[in-house]
Amino acid sequence: MFHIPFHSIRTVTTAHLAQTMTLLSLTSNELQQQIEAELASNPALEMLDEKRCPTCKRLLSPRGICSVCSRPSQSSPEEPIVFVSTREVEYYGGGAREDDYGDDMGSAACDDLPTYVLRQIAPDLEAGDRKLAAYILTHLNEDGLLTVKLIEVAMYFHVPLARLEAIKRIIQRADPIGVGSDSPREALLVQLDVLAENGRVPDLARILVDEHLDAVSRRQFAELARLLHVPAEKVRAAAQFIGENLNPYPGRSSWGDVRSVASQQTGVYYRPDIIIGRLDDQPDTPLVIEILFPMGGTLRINPLYREAIHQAEEEQKGPMREDLERASLFVKCLQQRNHTMQRLLQRMAVLQREFILKGNKHLKSITRASLSKELEVHESTISRAVANKAVQLPNGRIIPLADFFDRSLSARVALKELITTENKPLSDAELVGLMAQRGFSVARRTVAKYRAMEGILPAHLRQSSGASYG
Repeated sequence: MFHIPFHSIRTVTTAHLAQTMTLLSLTSNELQQQIEAELASNPALEMLDEKRCPTCKRLLSPRGICSVCSRPSQSSPEEPIVFVSTREVEYYGGGAREDDYGDDMGSAACDDLPTYVLRQIAPDLEAGDRKLAAYILTHLNEDGLLTVKLIEVAMYFHVPLARLEAIKRIIQRADPIGVGSDSPREALLVQLDVLAENGRVPDLARILVDEHLDAVSRRQFAELARLLHVPAEKVRAAAQFIGENLNPYPGRSSWGDVRSVASQQTGVYYRPDIIIGRLDDQPDTPLVIEILFPMGGTLRINPLYREAIHQAEEEQKGPMREDLERASLFVKCLQQRNHTMQRLLQRMAVLQREFILKGNKHLKSITRASLSKELEVHESTISRAVANKAVQLPNGRIIPLADFFDRSLSARVALKELITTENKPLSDAELVGLMAQRGFSVARRTVAKYRAMEGILPAHLRQSSGASYG
């Protein structure tokens, strides 16, 4: 009986997972470039001049849509139809008129957090380090924290760990400060370091963050004062400084001016990775979700190359087998990527059906973590699948896929409505109470942040400027 060593199985499995995760994080345009690069570098791969369905392998018409996989399988209009399509999409614009969904459709899409950070740090990095930084940034979760260990990245790229740690330090000092940290505690410590360079930080702040963060969050100031042999007021002042100046989840903040100038961002165009429509363009019909897969033909392992191994010289067989293994792995990883995207979008379309059809007011609060548990995959898998992808909605508007997880979106819509209809400028404290009446329990500081994200001035400036946000 032929025996495969355990370490060999583990190596293949790890390589499969790593390449699948890399492909999963690519947009359709980037994926097309990756496929072309593999075809150019690996003679064991070939592209046939015929189109087959990536899922069921049936021959396709020139249109590139499988008539079987795109057929509704359920009678319920709540069950979406999700399939992978190879049809070519030249380009799509911002699409819908602004009044298609009313004011609550939000602003044009802008840079996501990884792109925003990479733009800042790219000039400070060597050319070779930019690729590593981009890879690290694609592994941020919605909180701006890393979901991958640097040692895993070092092993994947065969680079020294110290090199990656240096890149990480550069990332952490970009805006928002602390992004790319391994934990909320590390993000807070980075922020303290930066604040200490530019101003005075309470002496107790670092030790409270580093060793007593749980006690601070529970406001156990008297206990901390006894433990640290300092006055309780000093602990309270340091805790207040931490609460007012630090953010344990950098990704949840509005970074830089990206959000606040959103209303000025018109004419932004995207090539969508996913297109969502209605079956037969009729109401009360299932959503049809088309995952664009940029294949001009059928990718497969070259059978002539496989046969040529038997006739090759002995010293050539080893490299040729490696080509075959790499080609086979690439094809399997592409299939796994498509399968993961289908599962993800199938569930997201059910959860966010009202948001897709009716706009931002109807966005449900879901997280990548909750969806990963439901689909029984790692949270980083969801993060990679969502990263940098754009979705065209049924009304033609194109938004980042990440918007489906924007827990603040519906609250910001409600806040904007309150300010738009105010008889006199409402203070942030007054807005807190009115938001609570609408079912949004937010702090005054959160109201101020949401207001800034929507580009809305404070009350005293709205009064003096006569600004309108309708």
